[in-house]
Amino acid sequence: MSMPVINPSDTTTCQAVVDLLESIALQEAGLAHIINAEGEKIQAALQAENVSIQELISVNESVLDVLTKVIKLEIVLELKLEEVIKLYCCDCHD
Repeated sequence: MSMPVINPSDTTTCQAVVDLLESIALQEAGLAHIINAEGEKIQAALQAENVSIQELISVNESVLDVLTKVIKLEIVLELKLEEVIKLYCCDCHD
């Protein structure tokens, strides 16, 4: 995936809103992948042979730490979405 090229002089309010919504969607997709990877981490730990309780607790703490950060990012994305919605233009039909 390449980085978007933004030319501010050509960007309309409607296009800016679309671009912001796309950025939120891409961030949400990235977080979904992180959540899935953490689930796979737990499954791998539970399927491992001779895994100790301490190792399982360690994996659990690691997953908890990552998911706590994901939740914080979700809150930021929600706030971002609320601000973008305020920019919505009635003339936008894209």
